[in-house]
Amino acid sequence: MTNIIDTIKPFYPLAFKAIRGNLEGTQKQLLNTLQKIDRSRGEFWGQWLISQLSESLSFSDSRLSQSLWGLNFPNPVGLAAGFDKDGLGAGLWHNFGFGFAEVGAVTLEGQPGNPKPRLFRLPKDLAGLNRMGANNLGAPVLAATLQQSWQRQPRQIPIGINLCKSKNTPLEKAPEDYLGSFRYLFLHADYFVVNVSSPNTPGLRSLQSGEQLDKILDILQTENQGRKPLLVKISPDLEWEDIRTIIDLAFSYELAGIVATNTTTKRTGLKTTILPETGKPITEEAGGISGKPLGERATEVIRFIYRQTQGNLPIIGVGGIFSLDDAWEKITAGASLLQIYTGWLYRGPWLVSNILQGLTEKLEANGLTNINQAVGINNELLPKIKNIPLGKESQARIQESE
Repeated sequence: MTNIIDTIKPFYPLAFKAIRGNLEGTQKQLLNTLQKIDRSRGEFWGQWLISQLSESLSFSDSRLSQSLWGLNFPNPVGLAAGFDKDGLGAGLWHNFGFGFAEVGAVTLEGQPGNPKPRLFRLPKDLAGLNRMGANNLGAPVLAATLQQSWQRQPRQIPIGINLCKSKNTPLEKAPEDYLGSFRYLFLHADYFVVNVSSPNTPGLRSLQSGEQLDKILDILQTENQGRKPLLVKISPDLEWEDIRTIIDLAFSYELAGIVATNTTTKRTGLKTTILPETGKPITEEAGGISGKPLGERATEVIRFIYRQTQGNLPIIGVGGIFSLDDAWEKITAGASLLQIYTGWLYRGPWLVSNILQGLTEKLEANGLTNINQAVGINNELLPKIKNIPLGKESQARIQESE
C-alpha cells in the first residue's frame, strides 16, 4: 500500500514555493494539526497517520545512536528551537525521524512578539529572515502542554527546552526570569538551553558578556544541582575572545555543552538585495538570518570551540544544514549533535532520513563503527592550541583530562 506521506514528496518543492504570503500562519496551522493528531493517537485515524509518518520519515541504525549526559540519542539529528515554540508537536517529532527535539524559545511570561510581518524567506540565498521576538504562550502554558503530551505517551526521544528572557523583564532581572521558567518546566524536559543570543529581543545579546552570563548560570546551576543538562546557545557574530570567555564559564559552571550557533545579523554576501514583502533593502531589515549563509561561520565556531576545549565539551551544531555533506562537515568539525530548521523547510521532512542514511555510508567509508567516532576527526587538535591561547578554566579542565 502506498504511503500517504510519500505521495506528497514529488509535489513538496512546488508547494513550498507556492506558500509565499503567510509563512507564519502556515507553520502555526501545521503545529495545530500535529497537536490534534497527537491528541487522537488513541483513535484509529490518529494511529494510522502516526504510523504513516514513521514509515515514511524514520531511519534507524544502531551505529547512529550515542549516549550524552546520561541520555540516549537514537541519532544525531534534532529539530532546532524556534519551530515548535509552544511544544504542540513535542509528542510526534520522533515520528519525523528526529533523534531529539528542542522546543521554545519560551519566556516566563507569554508575549506576542514583534509586529508582523516578521518571518520571510530568501530563496535566492536558501535562507530565512526572522524577527519573531520570542512570541510564545509562556512557561506555565508550555509546562501544561508538555505534561499532557507525556501523559498520552512517555517521551520517545530527548526533549530540550530553550529558555529566553521575557521582553518586559529588565536586563538586571534576567537571572530571576530564566530561573522562573526553569522551575516551571524542570520536570517536563531532558535538557535546557540558555538562549542569550537571539537578535530579536532587545538587549538579549548583551547577556552573553561574561559578567551578565555568570549571574544567569550561577542562579540556574544553584537551583539545578546537576540534575538536568544545561547548555548555552551562542551567537555566530561573537568575537573569538568572547567565545573563549563563554567556554571558561561553561567549564566553571559545569555546563553540559554549547549550542553553536543562533542566527546572524550580518548581511554579507547575500544575493537578496530587496525584501519583496516590504520593498526595503535587506540591509535595512531587522532580524536574524538563518540557512545557507550561516553555514560556514557556524562550522568555524564549532571548530574553534572543539579546539579550545580539546573535544571535552559537547557541541550541538546548528546553521546551514541542507544535505548530508553539510551534516558531515559539522560532525567532523566537532559537533556531537546537529539541529536543523531552515534546511528542513526548504528540503522537506525527508531531509532527516536522507542525512541519516548517508551518515551510515560515511561511517562505512571511513572505517568507523559509531557516529561518536566521527566527531572532530577533520579538526586537528593543535598541541596547546598554538596561536589561540586558552582561557584559564579551559586550560585547567584539559590538564585534568590529560
